[in-house]
Amino acid sequence: MPFDGLRVVSFESRRATEMGELIRRQGGDPFVAPSMREAPIDNNPEAFEFAERLFRGEFDLMIFLTGVGTRALHKVLATRYPEEQFAEALRKIAIAARGPKPLAALRELKVPVAVIAPEPNTWRELLAALDGRSERRIAIQEYGKPNLELMESLRARGADVTAVRVYQWDLPEDVAPLREAVHRIAEGRADVALFTTSIQIAHLYRIAAEERLDEPMQQALRQMVIASIGPTTSETLEEFGLQPDITPSHPKMGFLVKETAEQAAAILQRKRQVHA
Repeated sequence: MPFDGLRVVSFESRRATEMGELIRRQGGDPFVAPSMREAPIDNNPEAFEFAERLFRGEFDLMIFLTGVGTRALHKVLATRYPEEQFAEALRKIAIAARGPKPLAALRELKVPVAVIAPEPNTWRELLAALDGRSERRIAIQEYGKPNLELMESLRARGADVTAVRVYQWDLPEDVAPLREAVHRIAEGRADVALFTTSIQIAHLYRIAAEERLDEPMQQALRQMVIASIGPTTSETLEEFGLQPDITPSHPKMGFLVKETAEQAAAILQRKRQVHA
């Protein structure tokens, strides 16, 4: 069988049972951890509170860390305020982008960007690019993974920092399987990770941060086979510092599982030799 007993972690929610069966049919040992449920719009209190403060002129600078999060924040705020109001407010303050993905999203909104972090576009390059700036009231757009190092570094410079989280989706009511998935990955008890939507990645890192296992999990994922359903999910993986190994020929679950099963053993062997 193609997977030949490899331990496969999936974060599928709505079709969790079907995903587990698809993995078994390909000879894999599945662990399916549902990772999301649809969140009502009024479950975004932090985003709306931030918007009110932004419109009152309480920020001098806003940092955008991810393209997906930038678009999600705009989408959520447009449910309560005139669609152009967010972009108009951003044009009145300084804007910083961590890299090309948030920069592209801001250009869609026609928002000028004053600071762009150079490659490899980590928070360290961003912090260096912000050196010498006079702005002290700073908002940071988050999407899934809090960047505590960046926030603390800015506060050490005397800044008043506000983290802005946005949710289009919420965690499942039972997060125990997702916590177990984090531990399995961080402890090296998984070989393959399948991602079928971007928010799965954000929620995985959110739980990993709560468990204080985000760094061990990150290192372990880099030694695993990572499969992405399509370009949007791949973009989010890249924003979280991961490169997908496999994208199926068609963005469907069946193709994802089958094509990953066919390639996983060879990719896993190669990656583990590199990290040995």
